[in-house]
Amino acid sequence: MLKKILIANRGEIAVRVIRAARELGIKTVAVYSELDRNALHVRLADEAYALGGQTAAESYLNTEAILDAIKQSGADGVHPGYGFFSENADFARAITEMGVAFIGPPPAAIDEMGDKVSSRKAALRGGCPIVPGTTEFVKDVSEIHAFGAEFGYPIAIKAAFGGGGRGMKVVRSDEEVQEAMDSAQRESKAFFGRDEIYLERYLTWPRHVEVQVVGDQFGEVVWVSTRDCSAQRRHQKLIEEAPSVGMGEGIEEAMGAAAILAAKAVGYFNAGTVEFIYQDGDFFFLEMNTRLQVEHPVTEVITGIDLVEWQIRVASGEHLPMTQAEVAAQRRGHGIEVRINAENPAGGKFLPSPGDITKLVPPDGFGIRFDAGYESGDTISQYYDNLVGKLIVWGKDRPTAIARTIRALEEMVIEGIATTIPADLAILRHPDFQAMEHSTKWVEEKLDLSGIETVKPVAAAEGDDPLVERTTMVEVNGKRFNVKMWVPEGQTVAAGPAKAKKAARSGGSHGAAAGAGSGNVEVPMQGTIVKVLVEVGSDVEIGQAVVVLEAMKMENQITAEKAGKVKEIKVKAGDTVGAGDVVVVIE
Repeated sequence: MLKKILIANRGEIAVRVIRAARELGIKTVAVYSELDRNALHVRLADEAYALGGQTAAESYLNTEAILDAIKQSGADGVHPGYGFFSENADFARAITEMGVAFIGPPPAAIDEMGDKVSSRKAALRGGCPIVPGTTEFVKDVSEIHAFGAEFGYPIAIKAAFGGGGRGMKVVRSDEEVQEAMDSAQRESKAFFGRDEIYLERYLTWPRHVEVQVVGDQFGEVVWVSTRDCSAQRRHQKLIEEAPSVGMGEGIEEAMGAAAILAAKAVGYFNAGTVEFIYQDGDFFFLEMNTRLQVEHPVTEVITGIDLVEWQIRVASGEHLPMTQAEVAAQRRGHGIEVRINAENPAGGKFLPSPGDITKLVPPDGFGIRFDAGYESGDTISQYYDNLVGKLIVWGKDRPTAIARTIRALEEMVIEGIATTIPADLAILRHPDFQAMEHSTKWVEEKLDLSGIETVKPVAAAEGDDPLVERTTMVEVNGKRFNVKMWVPEGQTVAAGPAKAKKAARSGGSHGAAAGAGSGNVEVPMQGTIVKVLVEVGSDVEIGQAVVVLEAMKMENQITAEKAGKVKEIKVKAGDTVGAGDVVVVIE
Protein backbone atom coordinates (compact mmCIF):
# COMPACT_ATOMS: atom_id res chain seq x y z
CA MET A 1 0.00 0.00 0.00
CA LEU A 2 1.18 3.53 -0.78
CA LYS A 3 2.51 5.54 2.19
CA LYS A 4 2.19 9.19 1.10
CA ILE A 5 0.07 10.67 -1.71
CA LEU A 6 0.44 14.07 -3.32
CA ILE A 7 -2.79 15.43 -4.78
CA ALA A 8 -2.01 17.44 -7.92
CA ASN A 9 -5.29 19.33 -7.80
CA ARG A 10 -7.44 21.66 -5.72
CA GLY A 11 -11.02 22.17 -4.52
CA GLU A 12 -13.46 19.45 -3.58
CA ILE A 13 -11.68 16.61 -5.41
CA ALA A 14 -8.46 17.31 -3.50
CA VAL A 15 -10.47 17.27 -0.27
CA ARG A 16 -12.16 14.01 -1.35
CA VAL A 17 -8.83 12.26 -1.98
CA ILE A 18 -7.29 13.55 1.25
CA ARG A 19 -10.16 12.11 3.28
CA ALA A 20 -10.04 8.71 1.55
CA ALA A 21 -6.27 8.49 2.02
CA ARG A 22 -6.52 9.41 5.69
CA GLU A 23 -9.03 6.59 6.25
CA LEU A 24 -6.45 4.19 4.76
CA GLY A 25 -3.71 5.53 7.04
CA ILE A 26 -1.92 7.28 4.17
CA LYS A 27 -0.23 10.68 4.60
CA THR A 28 -1.31 13.42 2.18
CA VAL A 29 0.45 16.30 0.47
CA ALA A 30 -1.36 19.34 -1.00
CA VAL A 31 -0.08 21.82 -3.56
CA TYR A 32 -1.47 25.32 -3.92
CA SER A 33 -1.39 28.53 -5.92
CA GLU A 34 -1.07 31.99 -4.41
CA LEU A 35 -4.86 32.34 -4.43
CA ASP A 36 -5.32 28.96 -2.71
CA ARG A 37 -2.84 29.60 0.09
CA ASN A 38 -5.53 29.10 2.75
CA ALA A 39 -7.87 26.81 0.80
CA LEU A 40 -9.67 23.92 2.48
CA HIS A 41 -7.58 21.22 0.80
CA VAL A 42 -4.43 22.94 2.05
CA ARG A 43 -5.78 23.16 5.57
CA LEU A 44 -6.68 19.46 5.63
CA ALA A 45 -3.50 17.95 4.17
CA ASP A 46 -0.60 16.74 6.32
CA GLU A 47 1.83 18.83 4.23
CA ALA A 48 1.45 21.55 1.62
CA TYR A 49 3.79 23.06 -0.97
CA ALA A 50 3.53 26.37 -2.81
CA LEU A 51 3.40 26.28 -6.62
CA GLY A 52 3.35 30.07 -7.06
CA GLY A 53 1.24 31.97 -9.56
CA GLN A 54 -2.49 32.63 -9.75
CA THR A 55 -3.85 31.14 -12.97
CA ALA A 56 -3.99 27.40 -13.60
CA ALA A 57 -1.16 27.70 -16.14
CA GLU A 58 1.05 29.39 -13.55
CA SER A 59 0.29 26.88 -10.79
CA TYR A 60 -1.63 23.63 -11.16
CA LEU A 61 -0.41 23.19 -14.74
CA ASN A 62 3.20 24.00 -13.84
CA THR A 63 4.81 20.59 -14.32
CA GLU A 64 8.21 21.57 -12.95
CA ALA A 65 6.74 23.00 -9.75
CA ILE A 66 4.60 19.92 -9.11
CA LEU A 67 7.46 17.49 -9.80
CA ASP A 68 9.61 19.49 -7.39
CA ALA A 69 6.91 19.23 -4.71
CA ILE A 70 6.82 15.45 -5.23
CA LYS A 71 10.59 15.25 -4.69
CA GLN A 72 10.56 17.51 -1.63
CA SER A 73 7.68 15.69 0.03
CA GLY A 74 8.90 12.17 -0.71
CA ALA A 75 5.44 11.14 -1.91
CA ASP A 76 5.29 7.63 -3.41
CA GLY A 77 1.96 8.23 -5.18
CA VAL A 78 0.28 11.07 -7.06
CA HIS A 79 -3.48 11.46 -7.52
CA PRO A 80 -4.33 13.90 -10.35
CA GLY A 81 -8.03 14.40 -9.48
CA TYR A 82 -9.92 15.57 -12.55
CA GLY A 83 -9.12 18.43 -14.90
CA PHE A 84 -5.60 19.90 -14.94
CA PHE A 85 -3.12 17.00 -15.48
CA SER A 86 -5.58 14.15 -14.90
CA GLU A 87 -5.62 13.11 -18.56
CA ASN A 88 -2.12 14.23 -19.52
CA ALA A 89 -0.03 11.24 -20.58
CA ASP A 90 3.24 13.19 -20.46
CA PHE A 91 2.58 14.10 -16.84
CA ALA A 92 1.76 10.47 -16.00
CA ARG A 93 5.01 9.35 -17.66
CA ALA A 94 7.02 11.94 -15.76
CA ILE A 95 5.53 10.63 -12.51
CA THR A 96 6.21 6.97 -13.24
CA GLU A 97 9.75 7.72 -14.46
CA MET A 98 10.43 9.13 -10.99
CA GLY A 99 9.48 5.75 -9.52
CA VAL A 100 6.25 7.23 -8.14
CA ALA A 101 2.85 5.58 -8.64
CA PHE A 102 0.40 7.49 -10.82
CA ILE A 103 -3.09 6.89 -9.39
CA GLY A 104 -4.72 6.63 -12.77
CA PRO A 105 -4.53 4.63 -15.99
CA PRO A 106 -1.34 3.79 -17.93
CA PRO A 107 0.00 6.64 -20.10
CA ALA A 108 -0.65 4.69 -23.30
CA ALA A 109 -4.35 4.41 -22.45
CA ILE A 110 -4.50 8.13 -21.67
CA ASP A 111 -2.88 8.83 -25.03
CA GLU A 112 -5.39 6.77 -26.97
CA MET A 113 -8.55 7.49 -24.99
CA GLY A 114 -7.64 11.02 -23.92
CA ASP A 115 -7.54 12.08 -27.56
CA LYS A 116 -11.20 12.00 -28.58
CA VAL A 117 -10.32 11.18 -32.18
CA SER A 118 -8.15 8.15 -31.44
CA SER A 119 -10.64 7.05 -28.75
CA ARG A 120 -13.31 6.77 -31.43
CA LYS A 121 -10.99 4.48 -33.36
CA ALA A 122 -10.35 2.42 -30.22
CA ALA A 123 -14.09 2.15 -29.58
CA LEU A 124 -14.62 0.82 -33.10
CA ARG A 125 -11.80 -1.67 -32.54
CA GLY A 126 -13.46 -2.75 -29.30
CA GLY A 127 -16.88 -3.15 -30.92
CA CYS A 128 -18.64 0.04 -29.72
CA PRO A 129 -20.86 1.98 -32.15
CA ILE A 130 -19.79 5.64 -32.51
CA VAL A 131 -21.61 8.86 -33.38
CA PRO A 132 -20.98 9.83 -37.03
CA GLY A 133 -18.04 12.23 -37.15
CA THR A 134 -14.40 12.71 -38.03
CA THR A 135 -11.62 10.35 -37.00
CA GLU A 136 -8.88 12.90 -37.70
CA PHE A 137 -8.21 16.38 -36.35
CA VAL A 138 -9.79 19.30 -38.19
CA LYS A 139 -7.05 21.38 -39.80
CA ASP A 140 -9.02 23.95 -41.78
CA VAL A 141 -12.39 25.68 -41.68
CA SER A 142 -13.22 24.22 -45.11
CA GLU A 143 -13.39 20.75 -43.53
CA ILE A 144 -16.19 21.93 -41.25
CA HIS A 145 -18.11 23.39 -44.18
CA ALA A 146 -17.70 20.09 -46.05
CA PHE A 147 -18.87 18.07 -43.03
CA GLY A 148 -21.94 20.29 -42.67
CA ALA A 149 -22.76 19.85 -46.34
CA GLU A 150 -22.51 16.05 -46.02
CA PHE A 151 -24.30 15.46 -42.70
CA GLY A 152 -26.34 18.65 -42.38
CA TYR A 153 -26.49 21.11 -39.50
CA PRO A 154 -26.31 21.32 -36.53
CA ILE A 155 -22.86 19.83 -35.97
CA ALA A 156 -20.62 19.88 -32.90
CA ILE A 157 -17.05 21.17 -32.88
CA LYS A 158 -15.32 19.49 -29.94
CA ALA A 159 -11.99 19.73 -28.15
CA ALA A 160 -10.02 16.59 -28.99
CA PHE A 161 -8.18 16.65 -25.65
CA GLY A 162 -11.02 18.05 -23.57
CA GLY A 163 -14.20 17.06 -21.84
CA GLY A 164 -17.09 18.35 -19.77
CA GLY A 165 -18.30 20.55 -22.62
CA ARG A 166 -15.20 22.76 -22.45
CA GLY A 167 -14.24 23.87 -25.94
CA MET A 168 -17.44 22.49 -27.49
CA LYS A 169 -19.43 24.66 -29.87
CA VAL A 170 -22.62 23.83 -31.74
CA VAL A 171 -22.76 25.17 -35.30
CA ARG A 172 -26.14 25.61 -36.96
CA SER A 173 -25.15 27.19 -40.28
CA ASP A 174 -22.22 27.89 -42.59
CA GLU A 175 -22.14 31.48 -41.37
CA GLU A 176 -21.33 30.42 -37.79
CA VAL A 177 -18.42 28.11 -38.65
CA GLN A 178 -15.41 30.43 -38.42
CA GLU A 179 -16.36 32.13 -35.16
CA ALA A 180 -17.34 28.79 -33.55
CA MET A 181 -14.07 27.17 -34.58
CA ASP A 182 -12.02 30.08 -33.21
CA SER A 183 -13.94 30.08 -29.91
CA ALA A 184 -13.68 26.30 -29.49
CA GLN A 185 -9.93 26.42 -29.99
CA ARG A 186 -9.50 29.33 -27.57
CA GLU A 187 -11.47 27.60 -24.81
CA SER A 188 -9.71 24.29 -25.42
CA LYS A 189 -6.28 25.91 -25.28
CA ALA A 190 -7.16 27.83 -22.10
CA PHE A 191 -8.52 24.82 -20.20
CA PHE A 192 -6.53 21.85 -21.56
CA GLY A 193 -3.41 23.41 -23.05
CA ARG A 194 -4.22 21.90 -26.48
CA ASP A 195 -6.40 23.33 -29.26
CA GLU A 196 -6.96 20.34 -31.57
CA ILE A 197 -10.61 19.84 -32.54
CA TYR A 198 -12.81 17.27 -34.27
CA LEU A 199 -16.42 17.07 -35.50
CA GLU A 200 -19.52 15.05 -34.68
CA ARG A 201 -23.10 15.00 -35.86
CA TYR A 202 -25.21 16.78 -33.25
CA LEU A 203 -28.12 14.54 -32.24
CA THR A 204 -31.51 16.22 -31.82
CA TRP A 205 -32.83 14.88 -28.47
CA PRO A 206 -30.26 12.55 -26.85
CA ARG A 207 -29.64 11.41 -23.33
CA HIS A 208 -26.12 11.35 -21.92
CA VAL A 209 -25.46 8.02 -20.22
CA GLU A 210 -22.08 6.91 -18.92
CA VAL A 211 -20.61 3.75 -17.43
CA GLN A 212 -18.20 3.71 -14.49
CA VAL A 213 -15.47 1.12 -14.98
CA VAL A 214 -12.52 0.09 -12.83
CA GLY A 215 -9.69 -2.22 -13.89
CA ASP A 216 -6.64 -3.64 -12.17
CA GLN A 217 -3.12 -4.27 -13.41
CA PHE A 218 -3.89 -7.97 -13.92
CA GLY A 219 -6.34 -7.46 -16.80
CA GLU A 220 -9.60 -7.60 -14.85
CA VAL A 221 -12.21 -4.86 -15.54
CA VAL A 222 -15.66 -4.42 -14.00
CA TRP A 223 -18.41 -1.92 -14.69
CA VAL A 224 -19.85 -0.52 -11.46
CA SER A 225 -22.96 1.39 -12.57
CA THR A 226 -24.49 3.56 -15.24
CA ARG A 227 -25.19 7.26 -14.66
CA ASP A 228 -27.61 9.53 -16.48
CA CYS A 229 -26.14 13.01 -16.95
CA SER A 230 -28.70 14.56 -19.31
CA ALA A 231 -29.58 17.63 -17.22
CA GLN A 232 -26.98 20.00 -18.66
CA ARG A 233 -26.41 23.61 -19.67
CA ARG A 234 -23.60 24.78 -21.93
CA HIS A 235 -22.83 21.06 -22.38
CA GLN A 236 -21.84 20.81 -18.71
CA LYS A 237 -23.72 18.67 -16.25
CA LEU A 238 -25.99 20.07 -13.55
CA ILE A 239 -27.60 16.91 -12.14
CA GLU A 240 -26.48 13.28 -12.42
CA GLU A 241 -28.21 10.15 -11.23
CA ALA A 242 -27.48 6.45 -10.89
CA PRO A 243 -28.49 4.10 -12.25
CA SER A 244 -29.74 5.32 -15.62
CA VAL A 245 -33.39 4.26 -15.97
CA GLY A 246 -36.02 4.16 -18.69
CA MET A 247 -33.78 2.91 -21.49
CA GLY A 248 -35.45 -0.37 -22.26
CA GLU A 249 -34.73 -3.94 -21.21
CA GLY A 250 -31.11 -5.03 -21.56
CA ILE A 251 -29.72 -1.63 -22.63
CA GLU A 252 -27.87 -0.95 -19.39
CA GLU A 253 -26.19 -4.36 -19.41
CA ALA A 254 -25.25 -3.95 -23.09
CA MET A 255 -23.66 -0.56 -22.32
CA GLY A 256 -21.72 -2.06 -19.43
CA ALA A 257 -20.40 -4.86 -21.63
CA ALA A 258 -19.46 -2.39 -24.38
CA ALA A 259 -17.66 -0.18 -21.86
CA ILE A 260 -15.54 -3.13 -20.69
CA LEU A 261 -14.64 -4.00 -24.29
CA ALA A 262 -13.58 -0.41 -24.95
CA ALA A 263 -11.46 -0.33 -21.77
CA LYS A 264 -9.77 -3.64 -22.51
CA ALA A 265 -9.03 -2.53 -26.09
CA VAL A 266 -6.48 -0.06 -24.70
CA GLY A 267 -5.21 -2.11 -21.74
CA TYR A 268 -7.00 0.13 -19.26
CA PHE A 269 -6.66 -0.07 -15.49
CA ASN A 270 -7.71 2.16 -12.57
CA ALA A 271 -10.99 4.15 -12.62
CA GLY A 272 -12.46 5.51 -15.85
CA THR A 273 -15.77 6.38 -17.45
CA VAL A 274 -17.06 5.40 -20.86
CA GLU A 275 -19.64 7.91 -22.08
CA PHE A 276 -22.49 7.13 -24.45
CA ILE A 277 -25.22 9.04 -26.22
CA TYR A 278 -28.59 7.29 -26.07
CA GLN A 279 -31.54 8.04 -28.35
CA ASP A 280 -34.57 6.01 -29.44
CA GLY A 281 -33.25 2.67 -28.22
CA ASP A 282 -29.77 3.06 -29.70
CA PHE A 283 -26.55 4.05 -27.97
CA PHE A 284 -23.29 5.40 -29.40
CA PHE A 285 -19.82 5.68 -27.87
CA LEU A 286 -19.03 9.33 -27.19
CA GLU A 287 -15.69 9.33 -25.39
CA MET A 288 -13.78 7.80 -22.50
CA ASN A 289 -12.70 9.92 -19.55
CA THR A 290 -9.44 8.41 -18.36
CA ARG A 291 -9.81 9.63 -14.79
CA LEU A 292 -12.18 9.77 -11.86
CA GLN A 293 -15.34 11.71 -12.78
CA VAL A 294 -16.86 14.64 -10.89
CA GLU A 295 -20.03 12.56 -10.54
CA HIS A 296 -18.37 9.43 -9.10
CA PRO A 297 -20.09 9.83 -5.66
CA VAL A 298 -23.52 9.08 -7.11
CA THR A 299 -22.21 5.64 -8.07
CA GLU A 300 -20.71 5.22 -4.60
CA VAL A 301 -24.00 5.86 -2.79
CA ILE A 302 -25.86 3.09 -4.63
CA THR A 303 -23.04 0.53 -4.33
CA GLY A 304 -21.25 1.31 -1.05
CA ILE A 305 -17.99 1.22 -3.01
CA ASP A 306 -15.34 3.87 -2.28
CA LEU A 307 -13.96 4.45 -5.78
CA VAL A 308 -11.00 6.51 -4.55
CA GLU A 309 -10.02 3.66 -2.23
CA TRP A 310 -10.21 1.29 -5.20
CA GLN A 311 -8.02 3.68 -7.23
CA ILE A 312 -5.37 3.69 -4.51
CA ARG A 313 -5.46 -0.09 -4.10
CA VAL A 314 -5.12 -0.68 -7.85
CA ALA A 315 -2.24 1.82 -8.06
CA SER A 316 -0.60 -0.06 -5.17
CA GLY A 317 -0.65 -3.24 -7.27
CA GLU A 318 -3.62 -4.98 -5.64
CA HIS A 319 -6.33 -6.99 -7.38
CA LEU A 320 -9.84 -5.53 -7.74
CA PRO A 321 -11.66 -5.99 -4.42
CA MET A 322 -14.79 -7.47 -6.09
CA THR A 323 -15.87 -9.52 -9.10
CA GLN A 324 -18.51 -8.31 -11.55
CA ALA A 325 -21.15 -10.46 -9.87
CA GLU A 326 -20.25 -9.09 -6.43
CA VAL A 327 -20.43 -5.50 -7.71
CA ALA A 328 -23.88 -6.12 -9.20
CA ALA A 329 -25.09 -7.57 -5.90
CA GLN A 330 -24.00 -4.39 -4.08
CA ARG A 331 -26.33 -2.08 -5.97
CA ARG A 332 -29.46 -0.78 -4.24
CA GLY A 333 -31.75 2.22 -4.47
CA HIS A 334 -31.25 5.38 -6.49
CA GLY A 335 -28.74 8.20 -6.22
CA ILE A 336 -28.83 11.84 -7.35
CA GLU A 337 -25.90 14.25 -7.42
CA VAL A 338 -26.37 18.00 -7.81
CA ARG A 339 -23.42 20.18 -8.76
CA ILE A 340 -23.59 23.46 -6.88
CA ASN A 341 -21.82 25.93 -9.17
CA ALA A 342 -21.01 29.60 -8.63
CA GLU A 343 -23.27 30.76 -11.43
CA ASN A 344 -26.27 33.05 -11.67
CA PRO A 345 -29.06 31.10 -13.46
CA ALA A 346 -31.41 34.12 -13.68
CA GLY A 347 -33.12 34.10 -17.06
CA GLY A 348 -31.38 30.84 -17.95
CA LYS A 349 -28.07 32.62 -18.61
CA PHE A 350 -25.90 30.87 -15.99
CA LEU A 351 -23.41 33.72 -15.70
CA PRO A 352 -20.27 32.94 -13.66
CA SER A 353 -20.42 34.37 -10.12
CA PRO A 354 -16.96 34.45 -8.54
CA GLY A 355 -16.58 36.11 -5.16
CA ASP A 356 -16.50 35.60 -1.39
CA ILE A 357 -18.67 32.96 0.28
CA THR A 358 -19.91 34.86 3.31
CA LYS A 359 -21.89 31.88 4.64
CA LEU A 360 -22.12 28.19 3.72
CA VAL A 361 -24.32 25.78 5.68
CA PRO A 362 -24.82 22.36 4.03
CA PRO A 363 -27.97 20.29 4.62
CA ASP A 364 -28.05 17.15 6.72
CA GLY A 365 -30.25 14.13 7.37
CA PHE A 366 -30.70 10.54 6.27
CA GLY A 367 -29.16 9.75 2.88
CA ILE A 368 -27.42 13.14 2.52
CA ARG A 369 -23.75 13.74 1.62
CA PHE A 370 -22.05 17.01 0.69
CA ASP A 371 -18.59 17.08 -0.93
CA ALA A 372 -17.15 20.60 -0.96
CA GLY A 373 -13.87 22.37 -1.47
CA TYR A 374 -14.94 25.55 0.33
CA GLU A 375 -16.21 26.77 3.68
CA SER A 376 -17.68 30.03 4.92
CA GLY A 377 -15.18 32.83 4.37
CA ASP A 378 -13.49 31.21 1.35
CA THR A 379 -13.29 32.83 -2.08
CA ILE A 380 -14.37 31.49 -5.48
CA SER A 381 -11.75 32.74 -7.93
CA GLN A 382 -12.39 33.67 -11.57
CA TYR A 383 -9.26 31.69 -12.49
CA TYR A 384 -10.55 28.22 -11.63
CA ASP A 385 -13.56 25.98 -12.09
CA ASN A 386 -16.76 27.30 -10.50
CA LEU A 387 -17.78 24.14 -8.62
CA VAL A 388 -18.57 25.02 -4.99
CA GLY A 389 -19.59 21.53 -3.95
CA LYS A 390 -21.68 18.47 -4.74
CA LEU A 391 -24.87 17.38 -2.98
CA ILE A 392 -25.24 13.60 -3.18
CA VAL A 393 -28.51 12.00 -2.09
CA TRP A 394 -29.63 8.38 -1.74
CA GLY A 395 -33.22 7.12 -1.80
CA LYS A 396 -34.82 3.69 -1.84
CA ASP A 397 -36.18 4.55 -5.31
CA ARG A 398 -36.02 7.45 -7.79
CA PRO A 399 -39.10 9.37 -6.50
CA THR A 400 -37.74 9.20 -2.94
CA ALA A 401 -34.33 10.39 -4.07
CA ILE A 402 -35.87 13.32 -5.96
CA ALA A 403 -38.01 14.37 -2.98
CA ARG A 404 -35.05 14.10 -0.59
CA THR A 405 -32.83 16.13 -2.91
CA ILE A 406 -35.41 18.91 -3.12
CA ARG A 407 -35.67 18.98 0.67
CA ALA A 408 -31.89 19.15 1.03
CA LEU A 409 -31.50 21.95 -1.53
CA GLU A 410 -34.19 23.95 0.26
CA GLU A 411 -32.18 23.64 3.49
CA MET A 412 -28.82 24.57 1.99
CA VAL A 413 -27.53 28.09 2.70
CA ILE A 414 -24.91 29.72 0.47
CA GLU A 415 -24.52 33.50 0.71
CA GLY A 416 -22.20 36.00 -0.95
CA ILE A 417 -22.35 34.46 -4.42
CA ALA A 418 -25.08 33.39 -6.80
CA THR A 419 -25.41 29.62 -7.29
CA THR A 420 -27.25 27.19 -9.55
CA ILE A 421 -29.53 25.98 -6.74
CA PRO A 422 -32.69 27.76 -8.06
CA ALA A 423 -32.20 26.09 -11.45
CA ASP A 424 -31.55 22.72 -9.80
CA LEU A 425 -34.84 22.96 -7.92
CA ALA A 426 -36.67 23.92 -11.11
CA ILE A 427 -35.27 20.83 -12.83
CA LEU A 428 -36.07 18.42 -10.01
CA ARG A 429 -39.66 19.69 -9.67
CA HIS A 430 -40.42 19.58 -13.39
CA PRO A 431 -42.73 16.80 -14.67
CA ASP A 432 -40.43 16.14 -17.66
CA PHE A 433 -37.49 15.36 -15.38
CA GLN A 434 -39.58 13.26 -13.04
CA ALA A 435 -40.95 11.29 -16.00
CA MET A 436 -37.43 10.85 -17.46
CA GLU A 437 -38.44 12.69 -20.65
CA HIS A 438 -35.62 15.25 -20.65
CA SER A 439 -32.51 15.29 -22.85
CA THR A 440 -29.12 17.03 -22.93
CA LYS A 441 -30.85 19.97 -24.66
CA TRP A 442 -33.88 20.15 -22.40
CA VAL A 443 -32.54 22.71 -19.89
CA GLU A 444 -31.66 25.23 -22.58
CA GLU A 445 -34.56 24.58 -24.97
CA LYS A 446 -37.52 23.63 -22.75
CA LEU A 447 -36.96 24.57 -19.12
CA ASP A 448 -38.43 27.96 -18.22
CA LEU A 449 -36.04 29.82 -15.90
CA SER A 450 -37.43 33.28 -16.62
CA GLY A 451 -38.90 33.54 -13.13
CA ILE A 452 -35.57 33.07 -11.37
CA GLU A 453 -34.26 36.31 -9.95
CA THR A 454 -30.78 37.15 -8.78
CA VAL A 455 -30.40 36.68 -5.04
CA LYS A 456 -28.60 39.68 -3.60
CA PRO A 457 -25.42 38.78 -1.70
CA VAL A 458 -25.42 39.08 2.07
CA ALA A 459 -22.47 41.03 3.41
CA ALA A 460 -20.71 40.05 6.59
CA ALA A 461 -21.95 41.85 9.69
CA GLU A 462 -20.05 44.90 10.86
CA GLY A 463 -19.02 45.63 14.43
CA ASP A 464 -16.34 44.92 16.97
CA ASP A 465 -14.80 41.50 16.53
CA PRO A 466 -14.02 39.26 19.54
CA LEU A 467 -10.66 37.53 19.77
CA VAL A 468 -10.66 34.05 18.28
CA GLU A 469 -8.06 31.39 17.70
CA ARG A 470 -6.79 31.46 14.13
CA THR A 471 -4.11 29.67 12.19
CA THR A 472 -1.79 31.62 9.96
CA MET A 473 1.02 30.19 7.88
CA VAL A 474 4.62 30.72 6.90
CA GLU A 475 6.59 29.21 4.06
CA VAL A 476 10.13 27.87 4.46
CA ASN A 477 11.74 26.94 1.15
CA GLY A 478 8.28 26.57 -0.35
CA LYS A 479 6.93 24.27 2.38
CA ARG A 480 3.90 25.40 4.36
CA PHE A 481 3.80 25.51 8.19
CA ASN A 482 0.80 26.51 10.34
CA VAL A 483 1.11 28.82 13.38
CA LYS A 484 -1.76 29.34 15.86
CA MET A 485 -2.53 32.80 17.18
CA TRP A 486 -5.35 34.82 18.81
CA VAL A 487 -6.59 37.67 16.61
CA PRO A 488 -9.77 39.75 16.07
CA GLU A 489 -12.34 37.66 14.27
CA GLY A 490 -12.33 39.94 11.22
CA GLN A 491 -8.56 39.97 10.77
CA THR A 492 -7.81 38.53 7.36
CA VAL A 493 -4.21 37.43 7.92
CA ALA A 494 -5.49 34.21 9.44
CA ALA A 495 -6.08 30.97 7.63
CA GLY A 496 -9.54 29.51 7.89
CA PRO A 497 -12.85 31.37 7.74
CA ALA A 498 -12.19 35.11 7.47
CA LYS A 499 -14.69 37.90 7.39
CA ALA A 500 -15.46 38.83 3.80
CA LYS A 501 -14.32 42.34 2.90
CA LYS A 502 -17.25 43.00 0.62
CA ALA A 503 -20.23 41.27 -0.88
CA ALA A 504 -19.79 39.76 -4.33
CA ARG A 505 -21.53 41.63 -7.10
CA SER A 506 -23.67 39.70 -9.55
CA GLY A 507 -25.80 40.73 -12.49
CA GLY A 508 -28.87 39.32 -14.17
CA SER A 509 -27.91 39.84 -17.79
CA HIS A 510 -24.99 39.89 -20.18
CA GLY A 511 -25.49 43.56 -20.87
CA ALA A 512 -25.43 46.85 -19.01
CA ALA A 513 -26.00 46.56 -15.27
CA ALA A 514 -26.50 50.30 -14.84
CA GLY A 515 -30.03 50.27 -16.20
CA ALA A 516 -31.54 49.39 -19.55
CA GLY A 517 -30.64 51.85 -22.26
CA SER A 518 -27.97 53.67 -20.23
CA GLY A 519 -25.39 53.27 -22.97
CA ASN A 520 -22.76 52.03 -20.50
CA VAL A 521 -22.13 48.34 -21.17
CA GLU A 522 -20.99 46.79 -17.89
CA VAL A 523 -19.67 43.30 -17.28
CA PRO A 524 -21.67 41.32 -14.71
CA MET A 525 -18.72 39.37 -13.32
CA GLN A 526 -14.96 39.41 -12.86
CA GLY A 527 -13.05 38.01 -15.80
CA THR A 528 -10.64 38.56 -18.69
CA ILE A 529 -11.49 40.20 -22.03
CA VAL A 530 -10.56 37.78 -24.82
CA LYS A 531 -12.02 39.66 -27.78
CA VAL A 532 -13.48 43.09 -28.60
CA LEU A 533 -16.20 42.73 -31.25
CA VAL A 534 -16.83 46.40 -32.12
CA GLU A 535 -14.87 49.54 -33.00
CA VAL A 536 -15.33 53.20 -32.12
CA GLY A 537 -17.96 54.54 -34.52
CA SER A 538 -19.60 51.14 -35.08
CA ASP A 539 -23.40 51.01 -35.14
CA VAL A 540 -24.80 48.48 -32.65
CA GLU A 541 -28.26 47.09 -32.00
CA ILE A 542 -29.94 46.05 -28.75
CA GLY A 543 -28.70 42.59 -27.82
CA GLN A 544 -25.61 42.75 -30.03
CA ALA A 545 -22.43 41.30 -28.50
CA VAL A 546 -19.70 43.91 -28.02
CA VAL A 547 -16.98 41.96 -26.16
CA VAL A 548 -16.22 38.35 -25.24
CA LEU A 549 -15.40 37.84 -21.55
CA GLU A 550 -13.76 34.73 -20.15
CA ALA A 551 -14.64 33.86 -16.57
CA MET A 552 -14.00 30.50 -14.93
CA LYS A 553 -12.68 29.18 -18.26
CA MET A 554 -15.99 29.85 -20.04
CA GLU A 555 -16.53 32.48 -22.72
CA ASN A 556 -19.48 34.86 -22.28
CA GLN A 557 -20.74 37.37 -24.83
CA ILE A 558 -21.46 40.74 -23.25
CA THR A 559 -24.24 42.51 -25.12
CA ALA A 560 -25.54 46.07 -25.53
CA GLU A 561 -28.88 47.12 -24.05
CA LYS A 562 -29.05 50.27 -26.15
CA ALA A 563 -28.92 50.77 -29.90
CA GLY A 564 -26.60 53.48 -31.16
CA LYS A 565 -23.02 54.26 -32.08
CA VAL A 566 -19.94 53.14 -30.12
CA LYS A 567 -18.47 56.27 -28.52
CA GLU A 568 -15.70 54.69 -26.44
CA ILE A 569 -14.07 51.30 -25.89
CA LYS A 570 -12.47 51.08 -22.45
CA VAL A 571 -10.82 47.65 -22.72
CA LYS A 572 -8.66 45.55 -24.99
CA ALA A 573 -8.04 41.82 -25.31
CA GLY A 574 -6.15 40.53 -22.28
CA ASP A 575 -7.50 43.11 -19.82
CA THR A 576 -8.84 41.90 -16.46
CA VAL A 577 -12.13 43.50 -15.43
CA GLY A 578 -14.30 43.40 -12.33
CA ALA A 579 -18.05 43.09 -11.89
CA GLY A 580 -19.70 46.39 -12.84
CA ASP A 581 -16.79 47.71 -14.91
CA VAL A 582 -17.85 49.65 -18.03
CA VAL A 583 -16.24 48.17 -21.13
CA VAL A 584 -18.05 50.02 -23.95
CA VAL A 585 -19.92 53.34 -24.07
CA ILE A 586 -22.73 53.73 -26.61
CA GLU A 587 -24.35 57.05 -27.60
